[in-house]
Amino acid sequence: MSHSELAALRGEPSYVWRAGQERRLQMIARWAKLDQAVVLEHGAGVGMYASQFRRRFTPHVEAFDIELERVLEARDEVPGALVAAAEALPYRSCLFDTVFSNEVLEHVLDDRLAAAEIVRVLKPGGRAVIFVPNRWYPFETHGHYWRGTYHFGNTPLINYLPDAARNRLAPHVRAYNKRGLLRLFAGLPARVVHHRRVYGGYDNLIRRFGRRAQVMRDSLYKAEGTPLDSFGLSHLLVVEKTE
Repeated sequence: MSHSELAALRGEPSYVWRAGQERRLQMIARWAKLDQAVVLEHGAGVGMYASQFRRRFTPHVEAFDIELERVLEARDEVPGALVAAAEALPYRSCLFDTVFSNEVLEHVLDDRLAAAEIVRVLKPGGRAVIFVPNRWYPFETHGHYWRGTYHFGNTPLINYLPDAARNRLAPHVRAYNKRGLLRLFAGLPARVVHHRRVYGGYDNLIRRFGRRAQVMRDSLYKAEGTPLDSFGLSHLLVVEKTE
């Protein structure tokens, strides 16, 4: 399977650790238990975050991904990493203090079932920290299809189209508004602890353009928590299991 085909099916995981990944790690640490916690990286890719959890916070880390080749790479850092689907997690109920899901739910076949599985494996009082794409970010970051051919990369304004048109161009990935995201957890034994939209790390832009891009990124970060975060890259959702 080529890079482009795999990207179309699952997206691309984090392969290197940079400022954007570090910022998300700090968000996880703020909203969920990590020190000596039992933690699951949900849809781990090659296990970048799971590795950091093990090195910095706790030895009790599990990880899974649906792609065998990524799991084999993740096992270098997380020996127990498993091949599994998000809709049928191979873990007992009420096991984890923290579940971290980073840009995964948009790729699964059944996001409602995947959300239910996240809640199932949490301990009562445990929290899930979830990032998913924001429908109102100006770019679709997962590429698009045109005349049957997949084109990898950022595509402007696709997510602003009506659903029928948007889903023809990007049938391989979801993008969520706030209502649609919260709907995934409606009726489950969980409560929303925190929600906001966040901007990306833009590490590639900073490497290319230097100080100008860094000023842009810092300005966008200041917009988080204001109405201007409506155009953020991703939703950050924190849910806590209630029973």
